[in-house]
Amino acid sequence: MTKWIMVVDDDTTNLQMAGHILSKNNMRVTALRSGRALIDYIDQKNETPDLILLDIKMPEIDGFETLRLLRDLEKEKGLEEIPVIFLTADEDTDTETRGFEVGVSDFIRKPFNPDVLLKRIDNVVSMQKEMLNLKGEATIDKLTGFLNKAATTTELSKMCSDKTGCLMMIDLDSFKLVNDIYGHEMGDRVLISFADIIRDTVPQGSKNGRIGGDEFVSFAKGIEKEEEVAEISRQLNEKLVKSAKEMMGQDMTIPLGASIGAIMVPMHGNDYSSLLKMADKCLYDVKKNGKHGFVLYSSDFISDDDLNSENMTISEISEILGERNIPDVAMQLDMDAFSYVYRYVIRYIARYNVNGCKLLFSLSPAEGMDTKEYKNLCDEYGNHIRQSLRKSDILTRNKYNQYYVFLTDTRVEYADKVAGQIIERWYQKMGQGMHIEYECEFIGNDQVKITDHEEKNVVIVDDDIVNLKVAGKILSEGGIHVIALQSGKALIDYLNDNEKKPDLILLDIKMPEMDGYETITKLRESGSKGLDIPVIFLTADDSTGAEVKGLSLGAMDFIKKPFIPEILLLRVNHILELVMLRKRYHKRIDSKN
Repeated sequence: MTKWIMVVDDDTTNLQMAGHILSKNNMRVTALRSGRALIDYIDQKNETPDLILLDIKMPEIDGFETLRLLRDLEKEKGLEEIPVIFLTADEDTDTETRGFEVGVSDFIRKPFNPDVLLKRIDNVVSMQKEMLNLKGEATIDKLTGFLNKAATTTELSKMCSDKTGCLMMIDLDSFKLVNDIYGHEMGDRVLISFADIIRDTVPQGSKNGRIGGDEFVSFAKGIEKEEEVAEISRQLNEKLVKSAKEMMGQDMTIPLGASIGAIMVPMHGNDYSSLLKMADKCLYDVKKNGKHGFVLYSSDFISDDDLNSENMTISEISEILGERNIPDVAMQLDMDAFSYVYRYVIRYIARYNVNGCKLLFSLSPAEGMDTKEYKNLCDEYGNHIRQSLRKSDILTRNKYNQYYVFLTDTRVEYADKVAGQIIERWYQKMGQGMHIEYECEFIGNDQVKITDHEEKNVVIVDDDIVNLKVAGKILSEGGIHVIALQSGKALIDYLNDNEKKPDLILLDIKMPEMDGYETITKLRESGSKGLDIPVIFLTADDSTGAEVKGLSLGAMDFIKKPFIPEILLLRVNHILELVMLRKRYHKRIDSKN
C-alpha cells in the first residue's frame, strides 16, 4: 500500500528535494509551507497521512508549536496521533531532547541523505502500524469496529472524568428473533449496520463500545439536554428499522428497536462504573415499559427493580461496588465523593502511621490569553494530572482553575518532585500558555518505599568498559535493568543460555573479532533467539554510510558516542514503549488462553 507522507517546510528547495526522493520511491507526497497550513489541512480535509516530516525552524509558528496544535486537533476530532519526524539542520542536543519529550518519532538531519531518509521513514511508519495493530487487537471489537468491553471501560472512564456529555447504554430490542428466523449471519449484518447507525448519529468526538452481544455503550460528547437524547433515540430507532427492512425485506415484522438508559455527565458524577450502573437501571425500566425509547436518569429516580428486589449477599454488593479493569491513572472524584474518601484516608494515616501528601495546583492565564482557550487548558490540565499520577492517588477539582491532589504512601521530598515533574511536562507539551503554582502539605511517617511495577531489561554490548559503565549508569538511574557484555559473541552466548530475552539490545559497531554488523546479522538469522529483539547501534562514526548500512540490516536507531544522558534515555524509552505494548498485549492473550 502506498505510503502518504506530508512534508512541511518553509524552504521550497527542501520541499522539492524531499518530494523528489519520496515520489521516486512510490510514495504519495503532500507539500506544505507552514505549520498553519498543516493544521488547516487536517482540520478541513479530515484526512490523515501515514507520517509528517516537519521542519522545526519556520516563521510564525515553529515545529514545536505546530506539533502541539496538531495533538490538540487530533484529540478534539478523536483521531489517532500521526507520527511526526522533525527535520532539522540543528545539532543542538537540547533540541533533540525537547523533541522526544513532546512526542516526535525521530529526527532527520538536513541536507537529506536519500537512503537515511527512506529507511527512517520506513522504520517509523512500520512501528506506528505495529502499535496500531497491537492496540487494535487488544481494544477493538472485530465485528463492529467499536471499542471492545475492556477498552470501553478504559476509554469511556477518561471521557467521563473530563468531558461533558451523556453516557448511554443501548440495547437492541427483539434481536434474538433475527438470529432465530434469519440466521446468525444476518444477525451479524444487523449488528454491523446498527454500529454504523450509532456512529453516524452521535456527535463528532463521541466514543462507542460494544460490551455484549447486542449491548452497546456510547459517550455522546456535548449532549446536555433531554431533548437531544430524545432525538438520538428517535433517529436510532428509525434508521435501524429502515436498515433492517433493506436487508431482510420490506415484509420483515420483527419488532426491532433500540432501548436507551442515559445519564448526564458530570451532572451525576465522573466515575464511569457508577454512572454505567445508573444508566443500566434506566435501561431496565425502558425494557419493562414498552421498549424502543429512553429513560434519562435523575437524582430522584427509583427503578421498579429497586422497589421489588430482594436483599443481596456481601459478595454481590462487593461486585457492584468494585472497580473493574482499573485504568492506570489516578482517580478523579467530584468534591462530595472526594470528601468522604479524604476523611477516611486521614483517619487511616493517623491510625497506622503511614504517609500521605496533599498538593493544590492553582492555574492562572498568561497575559492576553483568550478566556475560552484558558478554560479549555484548565480542563485539559486535570486529564494531564490523572495520567501523570499513580492509580492509588486521587484528585478533585475545587474550582475550574484549581486541582486538589492526595498522594498516598509518599515521602515528602518525592511529593515536590512529582509536582515539579507534572508542571515541567505540561510546559514541555503545551508551552507556557498559562501560569501554574502549587502548594504541598505532608502528613505522616516518612519511611515508605516506592516501587516500580514494570521491569524493562536492556543488554548493552561494547568492548569499551567505560562506555558500558556510563551507559549502564544512565539507564539504571532511569529505572531500566541493565546487563553489560563486552563482545558480540558474548551476546550470542547470553541469548542461547537464557530463556528470558531482553527487551532491547544496545550494540556497538566497532568491536574486535565480530563487529556490530556481523552480530546483528547473526541475530537476524532464522532460528536465532535474537531474531525479533530490537537493536539500537552505538557508534562514534558520523558518516551517513554507517547509518545507511545499520538501518538496512534492521537496526531501529543510532545513538552517537560519547553519550548524552538525556538523548540516550529518551531514545531507549522511545523504542521500549513499543516493546512494552507488545508484552502487555501478549500477556493479555496468554491469560485468555
